[in-house]
Amino acid sequence: MTEEFDHLPIEKWTVELVNSWLKSIGVKEEYTDRFLKEEVDGQVLLALTKDDLKTNFEMKSGPTLLVINKRNELIASRQRSKKLQEKQPCNANNKPVTGDVHSQTRPKRDTEKEKVDSASTFKRDCRPRPFGTDGISWTYIKHNVLQPESGIIDLIEPCHEYKSLVNAVQLDRTRLQAKFAKEVLKFAAGCMNVRSNGTIHFGVMDSRGDAGHVHGEITGIPVLERDIYVDALDYIERCFSKDADDARQCIRPPQFVEVNVGAVKCEEKRYVVEVDIEPKIIIVKNRVYSIKLPNFKETSNKVELEKATIYWRVGSKTEPVEDQNVFYQRVRDRDARREEAEHSAFVNTPAISQDLGRKLTMLVTCGKKIIEKEKWFILVTNKMTKEDLSNIEFLLNMKIFCVFDFDPDSNITGFCREYLQYHAANLHFLQNYKMPSHMSIADFQCHLHLFEQTSWIFCNGRNDFKGNEPPTDEMTWIRTKVTLLRECVSLICKQILPKGTFLVLFLLTAPVEKPLLHTFCEFFTDMEGHEDIICISESEENFTKWQSFAEGSCDKDVVDRSSVVGMKMSHVNATLQSVQSVTSRNTKQLPTFMKGMCILQTRDEERISSLEILSLNHCDETIQEFVEAEKENIESHFYRGGRVRWLNFWLADRKNVGEVIQRDAYREISNILTGYLPGHAEQAPVKIINVYHEPVSGGSTVARQVLWNNRKNLRCAVVKPSYSASNFAVVVCEHAITFREYDEKDTQKCLPVLLLIEDCDSEFLNDLKNELEVAINSKRIVHGTLCFILLSCRMSLNPQKMCKMSPLTNVAVTHRLSDREKECFAQKREMLEKQYKPEFILTFVLMSEGYNHEYVQKFVKGLLQGIDRAALDTRLILYVALLNSYVQNSFIPLSHCEALLALRIRMERFRQHAFENSLSEQARLVFVHLRDDLTYIEGIRIINTLVAKEILQQLLEDPNQQSQLAVQLLHEDVLFEHRFGKDDYVKFLRALFIRRCRISKGDESDSFFSPLIEQVIKNESHDKAVKLLKEAYKRFSDDPFFAQQLARLNYRHDHYEEAKYWAEIAAAKLTTNSYILDTKGRVYSRWFNAKCKTIEKIAYKTPENTADAVETALEAMECFCKCEEAAIAERETMNSSGFFGAVEVGCNLLKLIFSLHIFSSNVSKPSECQKYLLTDYIPESVKKPWEHFHEKLKNLQPLILKALEWISEDLSYFQTDLNTEEENTVESPEIKYPKQWLVSKSYVYGKYFGDVSPKASHSNSASLTPIMKRMRIFQLGGGTITTIFSLLAEQKDQVLEEIISLYPGNPLQANMSQTDIVNCIASHIALSCCKPQSHKVVSLQNLQKLSRQFPGEKCLCFPSALFLITLLFWPGEHDDTNERESKYEEVLSAVEALRQGYWKKMKDIPQRKQRIYTHFFLSNGTGLNKIVHKSKVPQSEKLSLPERRIKWFTGEVWKKPEIAERLKRVSGWTEDGTVYLEGPKKRKFSIPPLNPGSVPHGNENVTFYLGFTFSGPVALDITASQQPD
Repeated sequence: MTEEFDHLPIEKWTVELVNSWLKSIGVKEEYTDRFLKEEVDGQVLLALTKDDLKTNFEMKSGPTLLVINKRNELIASRQRSKKLQEKQPCNANNKPVTGDVHSQTRPKRDTEKEKVDSASTFKRDCRPRPFGTDGISWTYIKHNVLQPESGIIDLIEPCHEYKSLVNAVQLDRTRLQAKFAKEVLKFAAGCMNVRSNGTIHFGVMDSRGDAGHVHGEITGIPVLERDIYVDALDYIERCFSKDADDARQCIRPPQFVEVNVGAVKCEEKRYVVEVDIEPKIIIVKNRVYSIKLPNFKETSNKVELEKATIYWRVGSKTEPVEDQNVFYQRVRDRDARREEAEHSAFVNTPAISQDLGRKLTMLVTCGKKIIEKEKWFILVTNKMTKEDLSNIEFLLNMKIFCVFDFDPDSNITGFCREYLQYHAANLHFLQNYKMPSHMSIADFQCHLHLFEQTSWIFCNGRNDFKGNEPPTDEMTWIRTKVTLLRECVSLICKQILPKGTFLVLFLLTAPVEKPLLHTFCEFFTDMEGHEDIICISESEENFTKWQSFAEGSCDKDVVDRSSVVGMKMSHVNATLQSVQSVTSRNTKQLPTFMKGMCILQTRDEERISSLEILSLNHCDETIQEFVEAEKENIESHFYRGGRVRWLNFWLADRKNVGEVIQRDAYREISNILTGYLPGHAEQAPVKIINVYHEPVSGGSTVARQVLWNNRKNLRCAVVKPSYSASNFAVVVCEHAITFREYDEKDTQKCLPVLLLIEDCDSEFLNDLKNELEVAINSKRIVHGTLCFILLSCRMSLNPQKMCKMSPLTNVAVTHRLSDREKECFAQKREMLEKQYKPEFILTFVLMSEGYNHEYVQKFVKGLLQGIDRAALDTRLILYVALLNSYVQNSFIPLSHCEALLALRIRMERFRQHAFENSLSEQARLVFVHLRDDLTYIEGIRIINTLVAKEILQQLLEDPNQQSQLAVQLLHEDVLFEHRFGKDDYVKFLRALFIRRCRISKGDESDSFFSPLIEQVIKNESHDKAVKLLKEAYKRFSDDPFFAQQLARLNYRHDHYEEAKYWAEIAAAKLTTNSYILDTKGRVYSRWFNAKCKTIEKIAYKTPENTADAVETALEAMECFCKCEEAAIAERETMNSSGFFGAVEVGCNLLKLIFSLHIFSSNVSKPSECQKYLLTDYIPESVKKPWEHFHEKLKNLQPLILKALEWISEDLSYFQTDLNTEEENTVESPEIKYPKQWLVSKSYVYGKYFGDVSPKASHSNSASLTPIMKRMRIFQLGGGTITTIFSLLAEQKDQVLEEIISLYPGNPLQANMSQTDIVNCIASHIALSCCKPQSHKVVSLQNLQKLSRQFPGEKCLCFPSALFLITLLFWPGEHDDTNERESKYEEVLSAVEALRQGYWKKMKDIPQRKQRIYTHFFLSNGTGLNKIVHKSKVPQSEKLSLPERRIKWFTGEVWKKPEIAERLKRVSGWTEDGTVYLEGPKKRKFSIPPLNPGSVPHGNENVTFYLGFTFSGPVALDITASQQPD
C-alpha cells in the first residue's frame, strides 16, 4: 500500500487508497467510514475544503485541520521530490543515484515508507533529551523536529550533531560498529578539544537526509541488539591510544530514546541512539586529543585506522584542526573558560519559587474557591509507594468516576486496596467497557453501576484475579489492549460524561511507560484538547518522559500550564484537602432503635447504591461561604419551579432562608404515620402510603418534607429513579433490609424505614412490598413489627379520584388551596416579593393564585410581549413547551439547546451564564434549569405545564396548528443526533407521538392515541395527524410501532386500505409481536364491521353480495390466530386480545352467515347452515361464490371454541386485568367484566351452532342430538368452567339445573369427552353450592366415580380436571386412615401436575403471581358441602375493589367472626418458611401461602384456612398454634 502512496499520483488514488491514507495519518474510523460511504477518491480529496469536511462529513475542527494540513503537506512533498529527481544524475537504468555507497543494501520498501510517512505527517518542533539523563525517561515522537545542529554555546549547554544512520543500520555488525564509532569518536574528540559538552544523535535527519525529510527530523532507527552500539565504543582504546582513559571518562554510554510512531502500526521499535560528551576540566586540562578514526575498507574487508588527527567543533560541524600551533597556544584559554563555566553552573543561586499550591488549586477547582460537589474526576495512575499511599486522603474525598490503574498489584498492595477500605468500587477491565450493540447508554451505565460506585479499571491485568487477565509487556499491551483503551475512553468522553463535567487527573507516582502515554493520547483526542487534563508528579524524572510525549500533541506552554511538578505528595494532599467541602471522615449519622445514633461509613453507604440516604446531619458539611454565596439562588430556583433539594429544608431550619410551607397533605401523611408507628400484633410489616399529586402542585416537596422532618425518628431514604422499575425490586429490597439493620444489635429491634418512591408504577411498588415481606419473614421478625413504610409519590391528573379509591392510605395534593393554605401562601408571597421580583418566584406566585387560568393567560401574554417570533431561542421555547405540554417530566438536555443555538461554550464554569446570556429576556424567564442527580447532565424545561400550554396557545400564529410545530421538531437533526442526553431526548420525543393516556398511569382518562395526536385530530384534521405520524415514522428509522399507530389511526377513521398498508408494514418488521398482529387483526375486524353495516341496508342478502365481507372476516380470524400463537410464545407478557378478537369476529361472522336468505328458516331447514359449517356438505348456492372460503368456514367452530376455552382457563387462573403497556397496547374494546362477556359470547356460539330454541330444549331435551345438547349447554353458560362458576356467583340455580338435565341421566354409563366430564362435574358442584337441596345434585361419591374417567396420567388431564380432583378428593372428617391416605395421594398427584401447568401459564410475569384467583375454600361441612365458593364468603361491600383486594391479600378479611363460623381451619407446621399440611403420612404436602408475610418464622405448629386455586391449594391466615397451659 505504501508503494501505491509513493508512486501513484494523488488524483489517481482509489477510494480504498484514500481510506488507507486517512488511517495512516490517524483519522478516526467514524470519519474514514464516511469517506468510504461518500466514495471519496484522489480527485475528490484534492478538491475538498474545510467547509466540505465540516458540513458534509460532520467532522470537528481538529480532524478537519488534520486532513487538510496533511493533504497539503503531501502535495508539497510530492512537488519537492519531483524537483529533486529532476536535478539528480541518473544511472544506466535512468534511475536517480544516491550519495551513499551502502544504499544498494537498503530495501526499497523501507525507503519509500520513510518518504510516505514523512510527507504525510504533521511536523512539530520538540526539545532534545536533557543532557545527562537516562533515555528510558524520555520519548520522541516520530517526524517531530529538533532544533538545528548547534555549535559551542556556553560549554555547559551541549552542542548537537545529527546522523540519520538510515543506511548504515542495514549493514552487518562489523561495518555498523565501525561507522557508529567513527562518528561518535570524531564528535567526542571535537568536543573534548574545545571543552564543550555535546550530544550526537543517531536516527535524526542531517542536512544530507533523504528527500521529503527536513533537517533535525526524528525518524529513529531499529535497534535489534543494543550491545552493538555499546560495544562499538571499545574502539576508544584503539583510536585514542594513550588518551583512552580520558576519553572513557568523557564519553558516556549510549542512551536509547524510544520513538513513538503514533497511529501508524510498526512491527519493530525505533530509537534515537544518543551519546553524551562531558569533558570535565579535571580530566581534559592542558590536554589536546588526537584520534585515529576507524574505517571499514571494502578492498581489505577489515577495519583500518586512519592517521591521527586533531578535531575541533567549528560551528555546527566537527572539522580537523588546520593550524595546530595556534590551537596548542590557546589551550589555557579554553581551560579557563571551561573552569569558569563549571563553577558558574554549580554556584548555589536561589531558585525561582513557583506558587505550585495556588496553581494546583486553580487547576482542580477550575478557578473557584472550592471543588464543586458535582464535578467528577477520572484518575489515571500507576504503581504507588507506601509513602504515596499514606497521602491519598484527597483522593478518598473526590467524586471519582473511574480509575485507570496500570498497577497489576493495586488490589494487593496498592491504591485499590487502600481505596476499598473507605469506598465501594466495582473492579473492571478495559473489555468491560465494550458496549453491546443492542444496549442503550442508560442500560450500560446500569449494567456497570456507573455513577453509583467508582469503576476501577485494571488496564494492564490483575495479579490477584483468578481469571485469565495477567499483566503484559509494553509491546504486547499495545498490540492487544490499545484498541480496548480507545473504545473505553471514547465511550466515557463522548457518550457518558459531558464535556466540562469532569477532570482527568494523571498521577505519575512511578516511571512512565507507553500504556500510560497512550492513555493520555486517547483522552487528549476525545476531549478535543488539554483543557480538562491535569498532571501531578512529585518526581521530575517521571514527568520528563510524560512531558516529551505530551509535547508531541500540544504546545509546551499548554503542558506546563496543566502540570504540577516537584510538589511532594504530602503537600498535594494537604493543599487539595483545604479546597474539598467533604472529607472521608465527614460521615453520616443515623438514628438507632435505642434513641442513640450510629455512623454510616461512606463505603457502606455506596454499597447501598439504590438508595439516597437521608442522615441526621444531612448537609451539615456545607461550608458557610457557600451558604452566603448561594442561598438566594437556591431559594429562588425552588420557588421559580425547580425541584426541592435537601438544602432548602436545611437552610430553612437554620433560618438562612424562610421556612417551607407545610401543606395540608403533609399533615394528613403525618397523621397516617402516627397511626402506624405504635404497632400492634395484627399490623403488617410493610405499609404503603400513596401520594397522588397534580403536575407542579408540590407533591414531591410534601413527600420530601415528610422524610426530612422524620429523619430523627425513622430511618429515611429515597429510592433512586434509575432503580424504580420492577426488575430492580429485589435489589432495592436487599438494600432496604441492609439499611434497616445497619449497625443495630438486634434485627428484632430496629427503627422502621421510611422509603420514598417517586413516579414509579404500581407494579414496582407491589413487587417491592412483596419482596420486603418475604425478606422480613425469612428473618423471623416478630409479627406486628412495623419494618417499612413505602411512601409512593406519583403524578396524577385526578388525584382526588385516586384518593377516593382507598381513602385510608391515599393522600391527594392539588392546585386548590384550603383556607389555611391560602393564608400561609399569602404571607409567604408577601415576604418573597420583598426579596425577589415576581418572575423569579413564578411558580410560587402561580400556586398562590391556585393556577387560575385567567391569571396564567394574563401572565403569559405579558411575558411574550415584544418577543421575536423568528428568533432561534423562540423556536426553542416552542419546542420545550410542546414537549412539556404533552409528556410528563420531559425536558431538553442543555447541550441539545446549545447545539440548536449554535453556541460554542468552552469553559464549563461559565456555561450556564453563557447559555442564559444567549437567550431573550422571555426565554430566560420561562426556562428552568434541571440537573440529573446521577450523571449531572443538565436539562431545560418550562417553569410549569400550564404555562407551557398557554405559551403554545399564544405564541403559535394559529394555536390549532401544533402538528406543523411537531413536524418542525422532528426535522431538527441537531437535536435528534446530539449524543449527550440523547436517550432522554429520544424517549420524550417518542412518547410525544406514542404514549397513550392511562388512568392507571395517573391520567384523567384512557385514550386511543397520544394526547398530541388526539389534539391534532380534534383541532386540525385526521389527515394532519396521519402526516405527522408518517414524519415520526421516518424520523425513528421506520419504527414498526409508528406504523402500528398509523394503522390504528386510519382504521378508526374508516380508511381501511391505508390502515391495511401500515399494518402489513408493521407486521412484516415484527412478525412475532402479538400486539402488532392484533392491530392487523383489528384493521380487518373493523373493516368487516363496516362492510356488514353496508350489507344491512341490502334487503336480499346473497352469497355473492356478502363474499367480500366474509373474506375480510376470515382475514381477521387468520391474524388473530397468529396473534394467539405469538402471545403464547412470549415469555414476559400475556396479550389475550387475540383470543377476544377471534371470538368477536367469529360471532359477528356467524351472525352475517345466518342472516343470508338461503340459510334463513323461511327458505331452508333450520339445520342447513349448521350442516354446511360442521360437515363436508356444501350447498349449491354458495359453492361458487364462496369457493375460496369453504375450508376456512368449516374450521370456524373449532377456532371459536379454542379461543373461548383459552379465555376461560386464563380467567380461572388469574384475576381479570388487561395489559396496559404503552406500545404493547391491547386493541380490543374495553372489556370491564370479562366473565360476563364470556357468558354472553358462549351463548352466541351455542345459539348458532346448536340451532335450537330455548323452549324446545326445555320441553323436550331427549329429542336433541348430542351436538345440539352441547351447544345448548353453551347457550346457558355451561360450556366452560369459568362461565359455570359465574352462574354460581350470580345464584342462577335454575339455569344450572337445566344444564345438568342436558347431560346423560347416567353419566357413568355415557362415553363423554374430558371437557364434558369437567363441565358436568363443575355444574353439579356449582348447583350444590347454590341450591344444596336440589334433586338434580348427585352425591360426592358419584362425582368422584365420574372423575375416574379422566386420563390416568395426570399430565394428560386439563387444568380444570386437575382442579376438580383436588376439590372432590380432599379428605373429609369421617374418612378412615386408609381412605384419607388414598385421597391425599390422588390430590397430591393432581396438585403436582397443576403446579407445573401454573408456572407455564404464569410465564416470566411476576405480578401474575399476585393475581392468582381463589375459587373455593374448605368449610366445616361434609360431602359437597365441604367446600364453599368465594361468592359465599362475607365481604365488605362498602369498600372499593382495590381495598377489598388488599384485605384479601393481607389477610384482614379473615378476622371476621362469620368467617370462622363458615370456614374450617386445618393444622400443619412450618419448616424454614414452608407451610406443610398435617395429614398425609407417606410424603409431605406443602401448601404455598397466599401471603408469604404471614408465615411464622422457624419451625412452628400452625393452623390456617385452605383455599383452592388453579395452582393448587393455598394457605390463608396462617397462625401459630397456641401451646396448652
